[in-house]
Amino acid sequence: MTLNTQEKQKLINKHQNHGTDTGSAEVQVAMLSQRISKLSEHLQKNIHDFSSRQGLLKMIGKRKRLLNYVREKSGKRYNELITNLKLRG
Repeated sequence: MTLNTQEKQKLINKHQNHGTDTGSAEVQVAMLSQRISKLSEHLQKNIHDFSSRQGLLKMIGKRKRLLNYVREKSGKRYNELITNLKLRG
């Protein structure tokens, strides 16, 4: 359910704004989206894992707040991010 170092590095390289960017909102949203998809697969197999479900809901809320922040700062970056991650639509 967690991301290993290689997966994190791929996401960072794909979504970073500049060479040393590791914590921008875009990178955080990409990592959260990957963790959410892995945890969703886990919860489909393990229906009664309620503590993981609670963690999933917290991650979804955090991703939503980060996406709102990106939308407020730049609509263009927001649109690029949701199309790259295939989040909506």
